[in-house]
Amino acid sequence: MYCTNCGRDIPTSAAFCPYCGTATGNQTAPNRPLNPIVDGVQRYDWLTTLLLCFFLGTFGVHSFYTKKTGIGVAQLLTFGGFGIWYLIDLIMIITEGYRDGNGNPLVRR
Repeated sequence: MYCTNCGRDIPTSAAFCPYCGTATGNQTAPNRPLNPIVDGVQRYDWLTTLLLCFFLGTFGVHSFYTKKTGIGVAQLLTFGGFGIWYLIDLIMIITEGYRDGNGNPLVRR
């Protein structure tokens, strides 16, 4: 069975993806709460990242939030790549193609 959010192979008995924490819809597995820290790595919230990008994207705040500090500094100095970089990141977040600094997808809670 594959996770619908991150696409990784997961056990068929899993109620949640062990990689991204997305519910699988498997009713036979025991219920457990969504944990934003999976395998010792913090996962970043999709909605928070979207709002930060929408309101403060020209300053790269969403990049700092998701631990992409190098890109965040570049966006801060160029005002979001003169608006183009900000717009691309906004579209990537909306279409769920944006990854955090560790290469993990954002988590919807």
